[in-house]
Amino acid sequence: MAGVSQLFEVHPDNPQPRLLKQAAQILHAGGVVAIPTDSSYALVCHLDDKAAAEHLRRVRQVDDKHHLTLLCRDLSELASYARVDNRQYRILRLGTPGPFTFILEATKEVPRRVSHPSRRTIGLRVPAHRVAQELLAIFGAPLLATTLIPPGDTQPLNDAHVIRERFQKALQAVVDAGACPAEPTTVVDLTGDEPMVARLGRGDPARLGLVPGAPGSLAAE
Repeated sequence: MAGVSQLFEVHPDNPQPRLLKQAAQILHAGGVVAIPTDSSYALVCHLDDKAAAEHLRRVRQVDDKHHLTLLCRDLSELASYARVDNRQYRILRLGTPGPFTFILEATKEVPRRVSHPSRRTIGLRVPAHRVAQELLAIFGAPLLATTLIPPGDTQPLNDAHVIRERFQKALQAVVDAGACPAEPTTVVDLTGDEPMVARLGRGDPARLGLVPGAPGSLAAE
């Protein structure tokens, strides 16, 4: 898309609602926006906007087999988009809000084009970051997200000005709340008989009662 991305500089603990409303309007209009979370900066867009989701994948240069994540405000919202049994719910409650992404079976609320093509699964998480939470509340629905790792890189970007400079023609806006922890989430797959840590990141599996390497709970890839 043409044009230069807008930069919204917000306070990390007390973000200005006026600026977050402008960012939410850009998302409602189909824009892709970089936002801070409790693990790293992420790219987000409207879940129900097919063109925006395709644009988000193009920016990251990932295909449809790459798990995208739904950022949710809370557990009750998460449960609208994933099938959750009592065992899974107990683990989710321990890890939300926080730097964990949970792989779960998607409900019909999730468009098929954004769930995993062969497994019908989706990553879901509730971020423990004030700016992300306030933006989700103003936007009024979950946001489709992916960690902001530039193509060819292995680490997420952590400086909003660098993000804007590098992606100014690809993103419609960047929400700057200062540096985030530059480490991706811990990914926990809850679709099998036992929870499995698929990627070890910022979240400590012990918080979920999982001990990497122990029988029945599992180690990171």
